[in-house]
Amino acid sequence: MKEMISPEDARELVLSHVEALEPESVPLLEAVGRVAAAPLASDIDIAPFAHSAMDGFALRAEQIQDATEQSPVALRVIGEEAAGEVFEGPIGQGECVRIMTGAPLPETADAVVKYEVVGVREGDGRTGSLVEFSAPVKPHDNIRDAGEEAKAGETIVAAGEVIGAAGVGFLASCGVMQVPVYRRPRVAVIATGSELVPPSQKPAPGKIRNSNSYAMAACVHEAGGIADVKPIVKDTYEALCQAVEEATRDCDFVLTTGGAANGDYDFIKKAVSDRGELFMATVNMRPGKAQTFGLVNGVPVFGLPGNPAAAYTGFQMLVRPALRKMQGFSRFEHVQVQARLSKDMKKKDPRRIYLRSTLEKDERGYIAIPAKNQSSGLFGPIQRMNCLAILPEGLGDKKAGDIVDCLIVDIPEDVVL
Repeated sequence: MKEMISPEDARELVLSHVEALEPESVPLLEAVGRVAAAPLASDIDIAPFAHSAMDGFALRAEQIQDATEQSPVALRVIGEEAAGEVFEGPIGQGECVRIMTGAPLPETADAVVKYEVVGVREGDGRTGSLVEFSAPVKPHDNIRDAGEEAKAGETIVAAGEVIGAAGVGFLASCGVMQVPVYRRPRVAVIATGSELVPPSQKPAPGKIRNSNSYAMAACVHEAGGIADVKPIVKDTYEALCQAVEEATRDCDFVLTTGGAANGDYDFIKKAVSDRGELFMATVNMRPGKAQTFGLVNGVPVFGLPGNPAAAYTGFQMLVRPALRKMQGFSRFEHVQVQARLSKDMKKKDPRRIYLRSTLEKDERGYIAIPAKNQSSGLFGPIQRMNCLAILPEGLGDKKAGDIVDCLIVDIPEDVVL
């Protein structure tokens, strides 16, 4: 095991030890945002019949091929057809049918002319009226064909495809009401620290509320997983080993916070090493150098630092990709853009630095505005940021206006990508 590895190597290491979970069948609406585990097909043609694309008049195109504004062609309206109805019989010479959007095309019609360009010579434009056309129309104008989007038996959603809101509508139109998707990982969230008390409890001197469990559970939820928040674990090797062992029995992934460094009460590395396999302990990044990863009973165990920003950054960079892969996603990374730094940034640490920042946009492009306080112990700057601006490895300072890569972790409404 290397003493310190790059964020890219750490990410690939974690990804190499997780696979997509087994499929499960869920009701259609529960499939939104999830990955199809098998190809899905339609039971009918979509659309099931040729129909009008707008409100107008159905006719045979050749009937009005000589129509002009100076010499319009008049046709008699012999019927009306709304969506859900079927006009029976052919359209004869000199005839047309008033038709609504979505209504089936009458059997001999081959075009639809929209209402707005049709004049009324006699009557009110409904059955029995005489309407006139002042321009020709082409066959197939304003018609949607049967099977235009899909044929019966044709795959409409491929395995590995992420199902969106439009996909739900598509599947519903094809009669698919149960969807096979990859199961969401159940993630044990364990906060370690004898100083921790539940958030509902007012802390006594020397104690602090357990906020990490809730922040990490929220991160798990945002990544698509199911968070199982476990009880706080005291700072003893035995208590941590027991908690990790128990968590591996009913969860697909174990996530701990705190105790990941080299202090007297930091036990996650030893617990993983003694109970399973330890693959990494430090990553060349800030915040969050101390990142523990290994397997216990074949279950991935990831030990994040206790400082909020370090835990959050480690989760986004290394844990989130793993949870996404376990759900069948093929893309794991955050959207990345380049932006101009808003101010000078001194770099006294050679590690790669992830600055909690706010991304804005002006006429010249994106601007990354680093939070004033980059302390790894604060939640506030994380709540107010929308990206992580990256200062690469090395000691080179950055100047205002320098271009940096930014990982978008939340897209605000006023930023246009």
